[in-house]
Amino acid sequence: MEMISLEKELKENSYPGRGIVIGRSADGTKAVAAYFIMGRSENSRNRIFVEDGEGIRTQAFDPSKLTDPSLIIYAPVRVLGNKTIVTNGDQTDTIYEGMDRQLTFEQSLRSREFEPDAPNYTPRISGIMHVENGKYSYAMSILKSNNGNPAACNRYTFAYENCVAGEGHFIHTYKCDGNPLPSFEGEPKLVAIPNDMEAFTDMLWNSLNADNKVSLFVRYIDIATGTYETRIVNKNQ
Repeated sequence: MEMISLEKELKENSYPGRGIVIGRSADGTKAVAAYFIMGRSENSRNRIFVEDGEGIRTQAFDPSKLTDPSLIIYAPVRVLGNKTIVTNGDQTDTIYEGMDRQLTFEQSLRSREFEPDAPNYTPRISGIMHVENGKYSYAMSILKSNNGNPAACNRYTFAYENCVAGEGHFIHTYKCDGNPLPSFEGEPKLVAIPNDMEAFTDMLWNSLNADNKVSLFVRYIDIATGTYETRIVNKNQ
């Protein structure tokens, strides 16, 4: 698979929706995750990321303007032991609870499907990072309607073992802007992961469409020790 420029990919797509990037830093020492949200409606744009224990959650920036919390208020990131879960919805909790009961990542998601937001039927995208004893692997999942047909759910899981330094994968909810919004197609895109967390955070934030971007989360986890650093950027301050 050809590696694409993540910066170019984001700058040329005004509405990829919500996106997950997972990979390994160029020097091989860090497990890296990024998650961003975008919004077209006032309700979607009225959000910020806040830290919640070892993870994060979304909350309304202006609670008086919150109309429907069902698909926009959730915990995108949770940590279960040596596993970090990153998703675009409340399936974070489904994965956390399933894996806590010894189910696999894929098995945990069997009870879920795409979001019930006709006519978009937004895909549920999820990632799991496993850092243990100096080893690192990750997997990504997308649950989406069958070409816009809500009668069928298509399920795809992509697993990356012994991940290569400097490489990561990018998956997002929408192929591009539209009405209805077309779902992401294909396997996660191969992208470069740098060593510099600040530069990576700045590149991601500055590449997202200025009108539609809402919040960004970036985490670098030391593969040897499990310690991590986190950056959160919110358009609403």
